[in-house]
Amino acid sequence: MNDDQDDYEVTLSPLSRTVEQNGHKVSIEIYQDEEDGWILEIVDEENNSTVWDDVFDSDQEALDEALDTIREEGIECLVASVGWGEK
Repeated sequence: MNDDQDDYEVTLSPLSRTVEQNGHKVSIEIYQDEEDGWILEIVDEENNSTVWDDVFDSDQEALDEALDTIREEGIECLVASVGWGEK
């Protein structure tokens, strides 16, 4: 039996990066999906992950969403040890 997902190669965007703010660090990871959309995942220092449900048309749109979230809500909303949703 052939599983197509075993043959799928993940493409990481060159726009992926690490962001530090208020003593916290997160990794913004942007991946291309099988239909050429872009998936946004943010991983904190303890390897906890937040993945957006939406798929973005471009890696730049995904990066903009991540940076807007950090700017508007604070990086703490993406760090599990602080408590998701708390500032």
